[in-house]
Amino acid sequence: MLIIGSHVSYKGGLLFSVKEALSYDANTFMFYAGAPTNTIRSKIDDNNTKEAWKLMKENNIDINNVICHAPYIINLANKKDLDKYKFSINFIKEEIQRCAVLGVNKIVLHPGNAVGISKEEGLQNIVEALNEVLEKTTKVIILLETMAGKGSECGSSTEELKYIIENVEDNKRLGVCLDTCHLNDAGYDISKFADYLNEFDKLIGIDKIKCVHVNDSKNTLAAHKDRHENIGFGTLGFTNLLNVIYNKRLEDVPKILETPYIEKEYPPY
Repeated sequence: MLIIGSHVSYKGGLLFSVKEALSYDANTFMFYAGAPTNTIRSKIDDNNTKEAWKLMKENNIDINNVICHAPYIINLANKKDLDKYKFSINFIKEEIQRCAVLGVNKIVLHPGNAVGISKEEGLQNIVEALNEVLEKTTKVIILLETMAGKGSECGSSTEELKYIIENVEDNKRLGVCLDTCHLNDAGYDISKFADYLNEFDKLIGIDKIKCVHVNDSKNTLAAHKDRHENIGFGTLGFTNLLNVIYNKRLEDVPKILETPYIEKEYPPY
């Protein structure tokens, strides 16, 4: 069965997210526990959460397929400012605890940006941070997102993700979230997705892929820009994205659309 949904709002708690997902006929969804660009978080309403669980069960949404996304402001790759580095570590811990309370067991994380330092240092900083985060939290799996390679972003190549996963001690709680726009912009040709999966399986293991963000791209191959487009309206093409969505090797992996609204108001989901 195809497991597919989209980014939905959390402004009314998890129950609001479930209702929005159902309005799109989705059987999964992804949400931010607050605005993706800040750390303001509201208190979790247990009654709201229980109603959300009930509604999911009634509509065959498996909470194991529901995804939370950590805010963009977390940067585990850079500790030139030690206070900001520690803040990022502590905030992702808090987000993981929020996920646990909501019953959600997967959180997507942008690995980080090595601004002003080498990629090698940035990757090692991520490893150190994840070791601390995973030591102090339980159960929830962190999904490292494939990045477009803007500036000094870490995680834009399979080799970089491999380095992080191999060097984190409790790496059973690490997975990967593929983003089709980011892969294209990083230089991976989505028309040769089978070849990409073969290489990923060889370096990391295909079982580590726990989520796919399905986005077309406004950019050409290897542009390193990260600008999402609606399905079939970008450079990746409808057929190539369908081949990702219906890939048998990823059949049980949730697919999440993060495509732009139409005229800033209407979601195309």
